[in-house]
Amino acid sequence: MGIDNRDPMVRPADPPGDPSAFAREAGATVEEYTDLAADLREAVDGAVRFDEYAQILYATDGSIYQARPAGVVAPTDVDDVRAAVEVATAHETPIMPRGAGSSLAGQAVGPGCVVLDMSRHMDGILDVDPEAKRATVQPGVVQDDLDDHLAEHGLKFAPDPASSGRATVGGGIGNNSTGAHSVRYGITDAYTEEVKAVLPDGTLLHAREVVLDSEEWDEIVARDDREAHVYQTVRSLVEDNTDEIESRYPDLKRRVSGYNLDRVIYENDDGEDVINLAKLYVGAEGTLGVIVEATVGLVTVPEETALALYCFEDLVAAMRAVPEALEFDVSAVELMDDEVFRLAAESDGYSEYVEPIPEDAAAALMIEFDSELHDDFEAAVAETNAHFVDKGDAFDVIEAYTDEDQTDLWKLRKAAIPLLMSLEGDPKPYPFIEDATVPPAELAEYVQEFQDVLADHDTSAAYFAHAGSGTLHIRPILNLKTEADIEKMHSITEDVTDLVLDHHGAFSGEHGDGMARTEFNPKMYGDDLWTAFKEIKTAVDPEWLLHPGNVVYRDGAADVGPESDRGVGADMRENLRYGPSYQSIEPQTELDFADEGGFSHLVELCNGCGTCRQHGSDVMCPTFRASREEIQATRGRANMLRAAISGELPEEEIYSDRFQEEVLDLCVGCKGCSSDCPTGVDLAKLKAEVKHQYHEEKGTTLRDRLFGNVDRVSALGSAFAPLSNVAQKLPGADLVAEKVLGVAPERTFPTFRRETLVDWFDERGPQVSLDEADDKVLLFPDTFTNYSYPKPGKAAVEVLEAANVHVRVLDTDEVAPSGRAAFSMGLLDDARERAERNVDTLAPSVENGWSVLFVEPSDAVMFQDEYQDLLDGDDVAAVGANAYGVCEYLHTHRVHDRIEFDGAGEFLTYHGHCNQKALNRDHHAAAALQRAGYDVDQLDSGCCGMAGSFGYEAEHYDLSKAIGRILFDQVDESPGEEVVAPGASCRTQLGDRPGEDRPPHPIEKIRDALA
Repeated sequence: MGIDNRDPMVRPADPPGDPSAFAREAGATVEEYTDLAADLREAVDGAVRFDEYAQILYATDGSIYQARPAGVVAPTDVDDVRAAVEVATAHETPIMPRGAGSSLAGQAVGPGCVVLDMSRHMDGILDVDPEAKRATVQPGVVQDDLDDHLAEHGLKFAPDPASSGRATVGGGIGNNSTGAHSVRYGITDAYTEEVKAVLPDGTLLHAREVVLDSEEWDEIVARDDREAHVYQTVRSLVEDNTDEIESRYPDLKRRVSGYNLDRVIYENDDGEDVINLAKLYVGAEGTLGVIVEATVGLVTVPEETALALYCFEDLVAAMRAVPEALEFDVSAVELMDDEVFRLAAESDGYSEYVEPIPEDAAAALMIEFDSELHDDFEAAVAETNAHFVDKGDAFDVIEAYTDEDQTDLWKLRKAAIPLLMSLEGDPKPYPFIEDATVPPAELAEYVQEFQDVLADHDTSAAYFAHAGSGTLHIRPILNLKTEADIEKMHSITEDVTDLVLDHHGAFSGEHGDGMARTEFNPKMYGDDLWTAFKEIKTAVDPEWLLHPGNVVYRDGAADVGPESDRGVGADMRENLRYGPSYQSIEPQTELDFADEGGFSHLVELCNGCGTCRQHGSDVMCPTFRASREEIQATRGRANMLRAAISGELPEEEIYSDRFQEEVLDLCVGCKGCSSDCPTGVDLAKLKAEVKHQYHEEKGTTLRDRLFGNVDRVSALGSAFAPLSNVAQKLPGADLVAEKVLGVAPERTFPTFRRETLVDWFDERGPQVSLDEADDKVLLFPDTFTNYSYPKPGKAAVEVLEAANVHVRVLDTDEVAPSGRAAFSMGLLDDARERAERNVDTLAPSVENGWSVLFVEPSDAVMFQDEYQDLLDGDDVAAVGANAYGVCEYLHTHRVHDRIEFDGAGEFLTYHGHCNQKALNRDHHAAAALQRAGYDVDQLDSGCCGMAGSFGYEAEHYDLSKAIGRILFDQVDESPGEEVVAPGASCRTQLGDRPGEDRPPHPIEKIRDALA
């Protein structure tokens, strides 16, 4: 069957006129690569980028390393890959394939390389054979997308790294990835059955099982070509080094260092001796060819699982319990320490997941059971409880049987790595020897000795682990901006690798060699196998052009390989992202960045983990989901900002039109990164600050002023309604708006109401007296609700009064607009002025017991969040603490419990507002709707793509609609009868669909359900 997962329901198609940077040739080619870039453009159909922006965007991955490539090619198919490889080879330029760039050892970084971004187009699912439990895929398919597709067959790809939401299958094969369930399933090499890879000479090698000395074998080796030479070399080296392979490769479930000489020749199910070079490509990190297709084995998905999390007062006690846990039928054994718990508790996005963990837990061991191994989960957990709690060292257990409870614990575990990188200040728990693996029975002793190494080097570490496989992630805390700590890193690695060998372990059990550990492979494998590695590399890649210096390196110019310095040496201290020469500018800012440690520190919090590239859940990052462009992910923008503040880009570049348009203007300000990014990189805040500085430097446009002060336009529109509405519909009005203001002609502006919400309430008056009310609230008249669509405001008043709440709608003479529009445009002076007026006006009322309520979520969040960055003092904190979205208020204070509903019974689809999701406040509306009698399908959706003025801007219209289509698909797939959304922008975007009406606000449906 021919399957392509680039269906709009999985991967939104690039819209016509998509303004993405990669889709067009933007920026000048760096001069030294002019000829290479020209030849690549001539040879391939995919985009070719050799400008400075592309180099910066692809210079980092999820590791501590940074090195500029020559440029980037986004191949569209196998022919493109072959052509790109042949051109690069002709130019003697190194080649590096790349997936999501989530690698932690520097495997996705290649100095001077031609980067082949396989995630951009080569992400198809080519074939699925459910009976054989096998799938054939292109390398760029994201693992979670593959698993989602396989779900209908009850199957999955077994390796499950924490980065599965963005990591590609090709990257996983290159790294020999694994995950929490390796105890049960093993790692990627066990499931990679066939591989097609392009070699430097353009050969397309099909690696699969070949029976030794068979007719097929004889046919392959009889050819006088590269493929024949590779097969003969590998066989000879394996057979000549049998004893060394037996003694040097540790007996572990996880070992992902070096080349897999121990797995490439084996006995198949028919009892035949076979050679399968696909096993050699697993873990080769792109050094033996560019994988363009892979056939992988699949496993069945257990119907149900259960978790038991055991809490210990001592880390070593938890380690001692690991081999005991493996005596039970378990599918995962994971460990977290108190440092992970502490950081999660301080993170807006993860604090809720750590709440059940006891405060005195120094470590926790999380054990999973699945229904393929157990019929009775409660009995299985009772058995382990008796062992670890009743008789062992665990003092508490948290049992999780529901999907929701288990998901929360897994989210906490999977966030451990990026959470640790959010540590304040320059010292960070860095990854460089953090995935060393030893036999589980030796873990406790190994940890104690590792702690001695740390003490000898006067540092500490954070601990978490795939403990059941003996992989313990220990990250020493160092400041890699200093020469002393860089040397300390190297010294620690020397000591720890010695320690690992003493415990019969492997230097890497998960994250591979890359720039971090290749240097130490000779220590692990010895001279004979090290020489074999180099001979294999040379047989495949005589010029050492494929990702040179990774997995294997040359000891000198006279060594195996070409007479050049390509691939010579490997030093983990080179190509660091930070180093003693790194400096950044800490600008004077309008916003308060004290909580983030300063503007530059907030930028540097991006560790490159790539969470912003995931597209199956959460809010972040809507523009990347629609375009799949690195520059439109939070990571891409953060990398560009870091280059700007560190001098890597020219000083004035940040004020250039290109930087503004490509790096900042395509950020929709959804704030999803502030919560979804595990380290809390708040790009919306950074954007607002930089846009402000840009306006200070370059001035503001008429459109910026218009959209930033949309309240004044709306007030005029309302005053002159209905004439103002007629004027919008006059022939040519849309073209004038496009030419003069750059407004998309496909959009229609909101209509205006002559009677505003404030007018209506002034005439009506409150229906619950202040003396007899249970609560008192001030309803804020946001611009859209007041002047264009008062119905939700009126509904809010009626619902609140049904709960015996005294309501007063604030007058526009009392309060200013919230400042949201001005803040979004970077007009921070205007936003601050409005914030000051509103806080001064409302603080006395708040002190007197009033709450401030909002129909529009973005205005509520402005008070709750951004005001704290614009202003100082107790008043702003008090006003923010007493500001609520109207549904948030109903649910938080259980106000809706005082209301009588008539049992509406409808099934609603609820799309929450991205700004509220960023503050973990969007769920209140769904809860209030349920209390009113509705069934609710709460979408796990991101930004709608309208984002205030963004969707009106002509140059952003196509991207806005592309983001919107992701939401539209979710709505269409929902079983709900009607969609509801609190955000005015969201309702506009949803209402602009052909044949669709603008959805109601949740408060309108709650009002409809009043008895």
